[in-house]
Amino acid sequence: MRKKTVLVTGGSGFIGSNLVRMLLASGVYRVVNLDKLTYAAVPASLRDIEDEEAYVFVQGDIGNRELVRWIFRHYRPVGVFNLAAESHVDRSILDAEDFVQTNVVGTYRLLDEALSFWRSLPDAEKETFRFLHVSTDEVFGELGASGFFSEKTPYAPNSPYSASKASSDHFVRAYHRTYGLPVLVTNCSNNYGPYQFPEKLIPMMIFNALRGNPLPVYGDGSNVRDWIYVEDHCRALKTVFERGRIGETYTIGANCEQENIVLVRKVCEILEETFPAAGNSALKDAGAARYEELIRFVTDRPGHDKRYAIDSSKIRRELGWSPSVSLEDGLRRTVRWYVTHLDWVKEAGRGHFDDWLEANYAWRDEEAQ
Repeated sequence: MRKKTVLVTGGSGFIGSNLVRMLLASGVYRVVNLDKLTYAAVPASLRDIEDEEAYVFVQGDIGNRELVRWIFRHYRPVGVFNLAAESHVDRSILDAEDFVQTNVVGTYRLLDEALSFWRSLPDAEKETFRFLHVSTDEVFGELGASGFFSEKTPYAPNSPYSASKASSDHFVRAYHRTYGLPVLVTNCSNNYGPYQFPEKLIPMMIFNALRGNPLPVYGDGSNVRDWIYVEDHCRALKTVFERGRIGETYTIGANCEQENIVLVRKVCEILEETFPAAGNSALKDAGAARYEELIRFVTDRPGHDKRYAIDSSKIRRELGWSPSVSLEDGLRRTVRWYVTHLDWVKEAGRGHFDDWLEANYAWRDEEAQ
C-alpha cells in the first residue's frame, strides 16, 4: 500500500514529535515535518527516526509563503496537522510579538497556501484533503468551581498566548465558511509526557528537583488544570484527522483535574520512588531531605486562569476515542522518562531554559496561605 503523505508543522516540538512518531508507527503515513527550530523545538526528539524513508524534515517557518508553497507542490500531502505555535503563557506575557507572528500571521499564511493547493487538486483529492488545526482550551478563558469547557463554550482568552491561539482558530473556521477549505479544529487540555520542553510545569518540577533547585508554584497552588498524557492526545488527533466531520471542533481531555500544588507533590512522591532523595547529592547540597522541601510559593502570574476542565463527550461519542493512560500511570512514565533521558534535557535547554528562569521568574518566597 502506498503511504499517504501528511504535512506536520511544528513536528520537532513536544506534541509534534510524539505525533510524528505515532503517524510513522502506523505504517500508513509518510510525514513531512516543517519546523522553524525555535528554542522549544528539540531536534534530538526525532534523531532516532530522522533517517527513515517515510520521514522528511524541512527547516522553515509556516509564515514563509514560498517555502510552504513548494512543500505543497513537491510533496502533495493529503492533509495538514498544524501544531506550529509559540505556546508558553509566561513568555507571551513578557513579549507577545513572536506569538502574534507565528500563531496568527503564520497560521493565516499557511491557511492561504493550503487553500491555493486544495483548489488545484482534482475533485477526488479535494474530497479527502484535511487541514487539522491544533489549539488549546485556554482560548475559553477560565472556569469557576464547577462546569466544563465544550465545543459550544464562547471564547474569552485571558493571556496574549491564548488570544493569539483564539485568533488562529477563528481564521481556520473563516477559511472553511468563506472558501470551503476542509478544516477541523481541536482544543485540548494540558499535555504532559516525554519530550516536553523543561520550562513547562511537570518537566520543570522533575528537572529542578533532580538538581536540587527550587520548585516554583504560583500563588497558593490552588489553580486547577485538566491533564492528558501526550500519547492519548496524539491518538485523538489522528482519529479526528481520519474520521472527524469537516468544519467541526472537538474538545479533548482526560478528566484528570488537579490543583497545581497537589500535582507537584505527586511528582515529588514519584521522584522519591524512582530516584530517592537520599542518593541525590544535589538535594543534600540544597539542605533538603525530601524533594517536597524544595517547593516555593512565588508571586502569581498576571491574569492566571483559576480552573480549566474539558468535556470530551463529543469525540468519545462520535469518534469512539477515549484516553487510556491514567494520571498516576502517566506521571510515573513521565518521571521515569526524564530520569533516564537527562542528556535530552541538557540538549533541550541549550541555555534557553536556565537563562529565561534567571531573567524572568519571580523567585520570591511567599508564605503558604
